[in-house]
Amino acid sequence: MNIVIQNGRVIDPKNGVDRSASLFIANGKVVGLGEAPDGFAADKTFDASGCVVCPGLIDLGARLNSIEAELAAAVAGGVTSVVVPPDADPPLDEPELADRLAHRGAEIGKARVLPLGALTLGLLGERLAELAGLKKAGCVAFSQANRTVVDTEALLRAMEYAATFDFAIWLQPQDYWLSRNGIAHEGEVSSRLGLAGIPVAAETIAVGTIVQLVRDTGCRVHLTRLSSAAGVALIQRAQHEGLPVTFDIGVHHLLLTENDIGFFNPHARFCPPLRAQSDRQALSKAAATGLAAICSDHTPVGADDKLLPFGEAKPGATGLEVLLPLTLKWAEEAGVSLSDALARITSAPAAVLGLPGGHLGVGAVADICIFDPNASWQLTPDALKSRGKNSPWTGYMMSGKVKFTLVGGRLVFNA
Repeated sequence: MNIVIQNGRVIDPKNGVDRSASLFIANGKVVGLGEAPDGFAADKTFDASGCVVCPGLIDLGARLNSIEAELAAAVAGGVTSVVVPPDADPPLDEPELADRLAHRGAEIGKARVLPLGALTLGLLGERLAELAGLKKAGCVAFSQANRTVVDTEALLRAMEYAATFDFAIWLQPQDYWLSRNGIAHEGEVSSRLGLAGIPVAAETIAVGTIVQLVRDTGCRVHLTRLSSAAGVALIQRAQHEGLPVTFDIGVHHLLLTENDIGFFNPHARFCPPLRAQSDRQALSKAAATGLAAICSDHTPVGADDKLLPFGEAKPGATGLEVLLPLTLKWAEEAGVSLSDALARITSAPAAVLGLPGGHLGVGAVADICIFDPNASWQLTPDALKSRGKNSPWTGYMMSGKVKFTLVGGRLVFNA
């Protein structure tokens, strides 16, 4: 099908495009910008007046507790590709499980599903999973999700093996011994509320260990959901050395701090925890300067699991449908241009994954988000397609509303 998207503001950060122009699509790929290719005749036209036309968002971390509902939530949020952590039930530690997930996602026909294979069997941090088989089954990298490999020698051997085959490993840096009993950031707020703290050292010790192992092995490592200024500084030094280390930041950590726990608000419990204002500012600067990608850290949690005391409530918040508006909110507060903000959730994640997507150049797959940056809507449970209605932003007005989402040139969401 030949499609033209007209009257929109096309923003393609990777290719430096930000202008009013028509976008032309044929056979699921971008074939022209501004002028139609010779002989092009549109079968369908989208009017994007007052809207931004950008690459589909790529989310580096989204749990799919109910795959149909969460993929519907993804495309409603303009997300065309989701990276799925391996901590499902059962964990994605066998090729058949990863293959089944990828095929189920393809059958549903919404957002693309990019599974992370389990680094170790059962995510127990002991024996390596069948990495080669998982790779063939479609896994884009290997991860422990938010579980720690306690045995450093086991992590070293895993990284040596991964480096041999140029596999990437994704790790959430958190020292097991310093975080195992913690609930909130170790600081003034946790002390006042009587909550067991998780010190910043839990992150920096883990980052330091991982970086040293990268030096020793040459393994490509992506660090997920960084939460502290000190952690950012360590990774910056590693990158200046030329080490193959990248990182992402959960969008909630760009906007919230430990103070948002308030009086034990369970919707403000995250893993890693919300930290101090100085940490939030350092994370914001890292994202603003292009050091980090931004992800939703989408974690749908049942209502009953959030109607518990803070220390017993499950951590996490819904994120797929608010990744775009929260990124826009962060950009406005941080003084970041719209193009740069969109880069953090399109081309930057694509670069982390080593995939050719995340842009609208001629020949690119037509994964496209069309949104009205000025449209406002209230975040309520009924407004969300995700089964996870848990959010610290419930009741707030969001700016930025997705109108259309296309995946491979197919319309998968129409507001």
